[in-house]
Amino acid sequence: MSPAPFFEIPSPVLSGVHTVLTDVDDTLTTSGQLTADAYLHLERLFLSGIRVVLVTGRPAGWCDHMARMWPVHGVVGENGAFYMWMDETEKRIRTRHLLAAQERQKLRKRLDLAREDVLKAVAGCAVASDQDFRQYDLAIDFCEDVPRLPQAQVDQIVSVLQKHGLTTKVSSIHVNAWQGEWNKLTTVKRMFKEVWRLDLEKENGNMIYMGDSPNDMPMFEFFPHAVGVANVMDFADRMPIMPNWITQNKSGAGFVEVAQALLQSRL
Repeated sequence: MSPAPFFEIPSPVLSGVHTVLTDVDDTLTTSGQLTADAYLHLERLFLSGIRVVLVTGRPAGWCDHMARMWPVHGVVGENGAFYMWMDETEKRIRTRHLLAAQERQKLRKRLDLAREDVLKAVAGCAVASDQDFRQYDLAIDFCEDVPRLPQAQVDQIVSVLQKHGLTTKVSSIHVNAWQGEWNKLTTVKRMFKEVWRLDLEKENGNMIYMGDSPNDMPMFEFFPHAVGVANVMDFADRMPIMPNWITQNKSGAGFVEVAQALLQSRL
C-alpha cells in the first residue's frame, strides 16, 4: 500500500505526539548538508517540549558530537549498536553500549577481514570516510564520496558481507555491516525503557518516526505514524515495508514540513 500524503494526517494525531525520532542522512540533511531551516526546526521541536531523538547509521564519534552540541534529547547510533543521552541529573552525556570493549575489539578483527574481501570483489566501492569514528560496524560507501554504483553492485556488497556472517543494512549512502542482534528499533525500545521508563508497545501511537531508506523498515513497520520524506520513493521497489505517511518535500525540507505541522498543532 502506498503512503498517504502527510498533509492528510488527522490533527488529533499531531497534537498527541510527544516524541519525534528521525534518521539523519537524507531525512534531516539534504545532499549531505544540514540546512539552517532543518536545524532551526529541530531546535524549535526541542524547545516546544517534544522529545527529539536521532536514529542513525552514523558513527560513534559523530553521535557524541550530535548528542552534546545539537538540540536533541538523545542519539541512537551505528544502526542501534549504542545510544547516548544527556543525563539531566549528572549534567553529562552518557552512553549505553550493547557490547563490552573486549567484544568490540574481537568484532573489529572480523570486520577487517570482511572489508578486504568486499574491496577486492566490488570495483568502485570504498570504505566510508567516517569509518575511523566507528566502534561497531563497517560502512561501505556506494555513493557518498564515490560515483554512485548500480544496484547490482550494491547487492554484491551485501552478499560479500553476509558471507562473513554479518548483519547488513542498506542506507541511502552506505552498506553497513555488523555482528550483533540489534537494529534501530530494538535499541530505540531499549533506550526508552531504560532512560525514560516508557513502553513503546503502548506509546508508539504518540510518536513519529521519520526516515528515507531500507534500513528504516523496522521503524516504519512498528510506528503507525511513521513518515517517509518524499525521497523514500527512490527505494520503493526494494522496500516491502513503507511508512504510512509521506511528505511532499524531499530530505530536510520534508523534515521541516513535519516539524511545522507539529508546532502548529500546539498553537
